Amino acid sequence: MMRRCGWLSLLCRPRRGARAAVLPPPNPDPPPPEPKGEENHSASDKVIMENILPNGDFSEDLCLWHSNGCHAFVAVEGSGYHNGIKPHSGSKYAVVTHRTQTWQGLEQVLENISAGTKYIVTAYVRVHGEFHEPVGVQATLKLEGEGSPTNYHSVARILASQECWEKLEGSFELTTIPSRLVFYLEGPPAGVDLLIDSVTISCKKAESKTSSLIGGTANIILNCDFSEGLHSWHPICCHAYVASQWSGFLDGIRGDSGENYAVVSKRTEPWQGLEQDITDRVSAGTVYAVSARVRVDGNIHGKAEVKATLRLQNPDGSTHYNPIGRVLASKEKWEKLEGSFSLTNMPKCVVFYIEGPPAGADLIIDSVTIARSEHKQPKEVKSPSGIETIIKNPQFEEGLSNWSGRGCNISRHEFTAYGNVKPVNGSYFASATGRVHSWNGIQQDITGRVQRKVSYEISSPVRIFGSANETEVRATLWVQEYGREQYLCISKNQASDKRWTDLKGKFILHAPFSKVVLFIEGPPAGIDILVDGLVLSPARKLHAAPCPKIENVLYGANIMQNSACSRGLAGWSPMGSCRLSIHTESPHMLSSILKDPSNQKHISGRYILATNRTDVWMGPSQVITDKLKLHTTYRVSAWVRAGSGGHGRHHVNVCLGVDDQWVNGGQIEADGDQWYEIKGAFKLEKKPSKVIAYVQGPPPGVDIRVMGLQIYPVDRKARFEYLKDKSDKVRKRDIVLKFEGLDAANVFGSALRIQQTENSFAFGSCINRSNIENEDLADFFVKNFNWAVFENELKWYWTEAEQGKINYKDSDELLKFCQKHNKQVRGHCLFWEVEDSVQPWLRSLHGHHLMAAVQGRLQSLLSRYKGQFRHHDVNNEMLHGSFYQDRLGRDIRAHMFREAHKLDPSAVLFVNDYNVEDGCDSKSTPEKFVEQIVDLQDRGAPVGGIGVQGHISHPVGDIICDSLDKLAILGLPIWITELDVSAENEHIRADDLEVCLRECFAHAAVEGVVLWGFWETFMFRNHAHLVDADGTINETGKRYLALKQEWLTQTDGDIDHHGEFKFRGYHGSYTVEVATPSGKVTRSFVVDKENPVQVVTLNI
Repeated sequence: MMRRCGWLSLLCRPRRGARAAVLPPPNPDPPPPEPKGEENHSASDKVIMENILPNGDFSEDLCLWHSNGCHAFVAVEGSGYHNGIKPHSGSKYAVVTHRTQTWQGLEQVLENISAGTKYIVTAYVRVHGEFHEPVGVQATLKLEGEGSPTNYHSVARILASQECWEKLEGSFELTTIPSRLVFYLEGPPAGVDLLIDSVTISCKKAESKTSSLIGGTANIILNCDFSEGLHSWHPICCHAYVASQWSGFLDGIRGDSGENYAVVSKRTEPWQGLEQDITDRVSAGTVYAVSARVRVDGNIHGKAEVKATLRLQNPDGSTHYNPIGRVLASKEKWEKLEGSFSLTNMPKCVVFYIEGPPAGADLIIDSVTIARSEHKQPKEVKSPSGIETIIKNPQFEEGLSNWSGRGCNISRHEFTAYGNVKPVNGSYFASATGRVHSWNGIQQDITGRVQRKVSYEISSPVRIFGSANETEVRATLWVQEYGREQYLCISKNQASDKRWTDLKGKFILHAPFSKVVLFIEGPPAGIDILVDGLVLSPARKLHAAPCPKIENVLYGANIMQNSACSRGLAGWSPMGSCRLSIHTESPHMLSSILKDPSNQKHISGRYILATNRTDVWMGPSQVITDKLKLHTTYRVSAWVRAGSGGHGRHHVNVCLGVDDQWVNGGQIEADGDQWYEIKGAFKLEKKPSKVIAYVQGPPPGVDIRVMGLQIYPVDRKARFEYLKDKSDKVRKRDIVLKFEGLDAANVFGSALRIQQTENSFAFGSCINRSNIENEDLADFFVKNFNWAVFENELKWYWTEAEQGKINYKDSDELLKFCQKHNKQVRGHCLFWEVEDSVQPWLRSLHGHHLMAAVQGRLQSLLSRYKGQFRHHDVNNEMLHGSFYQDRLGRDIRAHMFREAHKLDPSAVLFVNDYNVEDGCDSKSTPEKFVEQIVDLQDRGAPVGGIGVQGHISHPVGDIICDSLDKLAILGLPIWITELDVSAENEHIRADDLEVCLRECFAHAAVEGVVLWGFWETFMFRNHAHLVDADGTINETGKRYLALKQEWLTQTDGDIDHHGEFKFRGYHGSYTVEVATPSGKVTRSFVVDKENPVQVVTLNI
């Protein structure tokens, strides 16, 4: 039996932060458990056996458990067990991973521990990783006392392996209770995962013993009411003193409570305030509630922001700042500053401070409290729709309890407020007023009520007050991760002052986090936000819609009546008050059109002229409602010319009026000098009541001429068969394997099997720093893509959000992840020509100051990452923006290319733009893209590749192919850099994705396709994902994987009498297995794309 001893006399070890602790070798023979029934108790002793460790089976995931300097998650059957390992009992177990020290593991603070009571500890453990011998796992107690060193007590040890679960057993007994007691499991070498199941701590207690409870909600701030002057407080680079009724209050201001308050004065920076070191009074994994009474004084008008902040100094020397709470304070009255925080890992130093007002203003502070929150299961609240929500007080039935203003004031209202605005749900709504920034709004801290890797959905009716114009309202998450913070927009919509608008959206938190705040924001300063409740709940798993049946479609048949105008205006009618008439074009104007045999079938020379147009939407039209089939892609084609009444080129497009919605069927810029072809496509997924096809666009007074307007359904299956043949010619070659070596003379007739391991055609996806923390997402990426691009982490507004504060931490970590998994990386992007994507400090620069910033950006990024990015998008979306060109002259774009090439000659430099491939945008036609690239080349820009983004809707193969053909004349490699397709039905989405992938794979100029995401909630567009939020691969993802498999060659056969084997295969990497007389031999080889026939010699 273990001898009883006081906790101060237990074996001591250094603090964990010292990194010097070395675990004693594991004991292979733990002491056997005591025989039951041998212990004698007096008649007055009552024996109780009770498990005092909550959530020991991880049924509530990691509730109350905390990883110690590493990562942890719970493996469950539904999302896939860790490497296929099943739990010892139940359906869940914990996995502790990313361990860099032996002492890192999983811990829980023990409460309700009694002195003089013996506790029996059991747990089932195993390990996983790259090792060969059993390794030690141990249970440990950490005993912390105020004013005393931290002590560690080993409870039990065992040797664990990868093959099976092992039972860890031990016991402990304390004679004195420390102020804080932590139980944890640790021990395997760094890099080895620790798996834990069924942890119990059972007590055997005699009734005569006494117990002491740990915990409580005491305030951890010392001298919180300043009754001891400034003891324990320190001003930050300024002055501070305590005002009281004895020394005289400041300007007659009386304390909010008690007799004293602190005054912080002579402030020259907003961050200057009052601080207190709380390192020894906080612990990781605990939620703390913060409150303080504040106000301001001095030469200040109106309100000023006051903030509570944590300064965290990490063991590696880095410092991070964690905002806790903020409030608008005035000179007139005390305001309550509230917030909360939780630390995932314990930093070296934690300092709490209050800051914020402008320089020169005095900051006045009273009644500061930081108290540990109780660990209580949140009460389930149901919204009026019956959906359970984790939002506290979701309908404001309890006033503004649990809600706070984010930099502004909030109020609760009934029916009579805001001009008799009535709430949609319940009896109340809330308002956010006094907003001076777009980010001001109403917020709730939801820390402890949301979990990572779980999909949530949000719904909230909102409206605005104070503006007659619609404006955007957003639901946003502020997430404090370890070492970084991020803002996630989870929903946005246009709101007005006339009606309630629903905010709806989904989100997943991929990375471990310490704090999450949900807030409603968005409108410009001065506009109030009204919120009629908020529902936040785990997302419901919706059953996928079945594959729609598409029947009786006459592919290729034009549904437009009288397209050739052979019967005058029969079937046509004017949109609006314009006038239509039939005319015949001169033959010389048709000669270029009729060179294409496909046009000769429907171009007669007759056209419709629309005159007397008094609005842009006026032109010739037809009602086509009854001729359309749902879920069918329709191709649009028409020839147009601008008529008299205007100068230069004008936008002309074919439109579909679908009930009250406008659908773009193709767009072009046209003048009166020649005919221009409009190409486009559309698809209807819901039954409309009325559909009108019409041509419109030029300004009033400008005539339109329309010839040969056709709309017909596209036969994708026939196109796919054509593309398979085309792919065979473009992506395959004939290969001759010649076998040499000692066994070569005897291999005639030997069987072989050839397996292609990877196609040389590149398939990639964008990733970001947060979502690769999701192990399932990262695993899918690693297995199914060979190229990566960073969603935001390399963009200038990310790496230098504030001038001079350059941060490559996220891009460094992403690059390290890609290099670890042998993924090639595209750099996106050095610059962004669209002004809305340029950070404010950069927009404020002009002339040589802006030029210096551009040069600094090039030098900083390209010297840091020289040779590590295969591609760079130099200046993104130059067809759609001109920020740098307008300010620095026309040559600046070419200058960016020239300088980038000097700094990193190994990188291929790309142009990159959107809407080039589908005919829907007159700003970015292939012809304009070619013209731009040629101009850059004429200026000495080393353009090495063409990036076509590919955010496409209703793709039509021949339109995409035609665009690629036009770009290919430059002889540069083409990459699809940001591909996504959007359709609510995943079967339709899969069809659309297949169109894009087959067209690109079959085109000789295209070298790779990069998807702009693949996981639900991590997508640029809704309904574009390949993998559902819960990790289920949907029909779109299955189609992608099936196509990748189709484009891998597999074959087998026998070696002929020449010692050769011939086959035709895709370009890429292969393995061949040969059954030689002396045994099986495996060799690898690569098929390139240089010559029609490749001879590969293999030595066996």
